[in-house]
Amino acid sequence: MLKQAYHLARPTSRTTSVVFASPHSGRDYPASFLRQIVLDASEIRSSEDAFVDQLFESAPEYGAPLLTACAPRAYLDLNRGPDELDAALIEGVRRSAHNPRIASGLGVIPRVVANGRQIYRGKLTLAEAHQRIAKCWRPYHDQLQTLLDESANQFGEAILIDCHSMPHEALENVGPPGAARPDIVLGDRFGATAAASVVERIEAAFASAGLRVARNMPFAGAFIAQHYGRPSRQQHAIQVEIDRALYMNERTLEPNADFEPFRAVLNGVIAELTEIGRDDTQRVAAE
Repeated sequence: MLKQAYHLARPTSRTTSVVFASPHSGRDYPASFLRQIVLDASEIRSSEDAFVDQLFESAPEYGAPLLTACAPRAYLDLNRGPDELDAALIEGVRRSAHNPRIASGLGVIPRVVANGRQIYRGKLTLAEAHQRIAKCWRPYHDQLQTLLDESANQFGEAILIDCHSMPHEALENVGPPGAARPDIVLGDRFGATAAASVVERIEAAFASAGLRVARNMPFAGAFIAQHYGRPSRQQHAIQVEIDRALYMNERTLEPNADFEPFRAVLNGVIAELTEIGRDDTQRVAAE
């Protein structure tokens, strides 16, 4: 069993409405889980947003909290709803209306990792699925909502930066043939989860650092963006996907020679992102 569901790094002083969170960088693999699976140590890690928590670890220095998951994505996917249970994996689950994420094996308890590789030898009990949700999913999301509520109470708004990474190969067909691939993909569910002014500022922060930015293709945001993005209530949620090839070797799952230089670039971006949560706070207060 996991020792804890998440790690929370708080700033000395909360000075921005921005909250950073990394739901897929967890790497605490319970021994009981490893005994259930058919994949080796490298294969089971292929679904991780490896090192994303380290890329954003400077956030508290700029006045923003950073929430990071401890549970690995292959064990429990925090970017899925607690009801997204896979009948093909979990005993006693009724098949429900078609859900493409569940159908592809990527429910809240994933059945597969990257490239569709099966995780388990057999099925899981419904009791175990519920236990993982109770011990990992609910504490993480309760804490995330608490952080957003704190932002709303202190600043009149909340901006969630939901931090992820994407395989380099996922970008092969993005944009016209021969065009440069994006380094960053911002997901706001095509305008549904954040105000346009907020997304524009976030895009500008990455672009000013020399990074190519695309929106919503191929990743528009999943459960977290959908659930927490309520721009009409001044609660904005934006999914940020970073090309893994910029900072790591995807085959060996190790940082590459560009890791520290890229992290330095991101530190500048983080500083700009936290400024959005100060400027917008002034704007909200004036409205």
